[in-house]
Amino acid sequence: MSRDEEICEKELRVRALMRDQGLDALALSTTANFAWLTCGGSNYVGIATEIGAASAVITKNSKFIVCDNIEAARIANEEVAGQGFEFKTCEWYEGRKDALIREIEPKGTLGSDTPIEGARYVAPLIDNLRRSLTPAEIERYRSLGKDVSECLAATANEIEPGMTEHQIAGLLDGRLKACGIVPIVTLVAVDERIEHYRHPIPTEKKLVRQAMLVTGARRFGLVVSATRIVHFGPVPNELRLKHDAVARVDAELIAATRVGARMGDVLQRGIVAYQEAGFADEWRLHHQGGPTGYKSREFRVTQSTDAQVAENQAFAWNPSITGTKTEDTIIATKSGPEIISLTGNWPVIMIRIGETTIPRPDIMVR
Repeated sequence: MSRDEEICEKELRVRALMRDQGLDALALSTTANFAWLTCGGSNYVGIATEIGAASAVITKNSKFIVCDNIEAARIANEEVAGQGFEFKTCEWYEGRKDALIREIEPKGTLGSDTPIEGARYVAPLIDNLRRSLTPAEIERYRSLGKDVSECLAATANEIEPGMTEHQIAGLLDGRLKACGIVPIVTLVAVDERIEHYRHPIPTEKKLVRQAMLVTGARRFGLVVSATRIVHFGPVPNELRLKHDAVARVDAELIAATRVGARMGDVLQRGIVAYQEAGFADEWRLHHQGGPTGYKSREFRVTQSTDAQVAENQAFAWNPSITGTKTEDTIIATKSGPEIISLTGNWPVIMIRIGETTIPRPDIMVR
């Protein structure tokens, strides 16, 4: 699929939604939706925001980028070049971006994925448009998954006892950025902090024996999530038992992520796997993940989630048992789940689920 074909497909989805909802214009301002519509364009400056500095506005026959004079040239030249957008801009000090959006179809009905006065909030409907990835998106996603996997492996082979969690995080983030990847989540825990915290923000704690590396990494708008465990010296029996168990839970979740499956049922399969492994209550201590793509998680799956797995929808499950965890990003294809963030440079555990063998990341022993 060419870029032009991908753009056409996405505009068809958007305009079909507009017809169904009786909208004359639709403003997309979140970083996720802007990147999706523009095949990976960035509308943000700082990464700590879900709402960008520019909006893409689609009408029945045209499309526009609305932003201030600071962002216009960069976005035109580097983010949406050749995509056929008209630009509507204001001076940075005027604060008229929302007014410009409303003026595009002043007598029509405006929809928006962010709160704009006079607009109908339709963000959940836009989320549905992003569920099924195009072939071009899948290729970009595979490339990102490969690079993230390699960055995690290179970092795991470079760290040494005595390094702080901050230093380990810096090595990982530096490798990602050198590949044009933006780390939007970086978690690092060493030794007992792995047992104490499910979301370990890096600290000055120094590595002695064990490290957990977690990343949420974005390129062209798509996000890959992955977790890896490194141990210096022989792996203790208790950790070995726990990691084998969590790897099996993860394999069960991945194997159950089939097109058409109810997501709550996929989670239930994982909960049963926790019980079968002898760790029945561990799933209660941390969410188990869910759909991903242009967000780290579109939402967290619970047992009451009735949404069905769509063809070519991305997922990141992240089961954990106190002291260890596994996580990768997958795509639910019509032929089964495809793991995109686990390459051949990491030791794996091969787990048989029915007629399928699922590779899960093992503990790297240094």
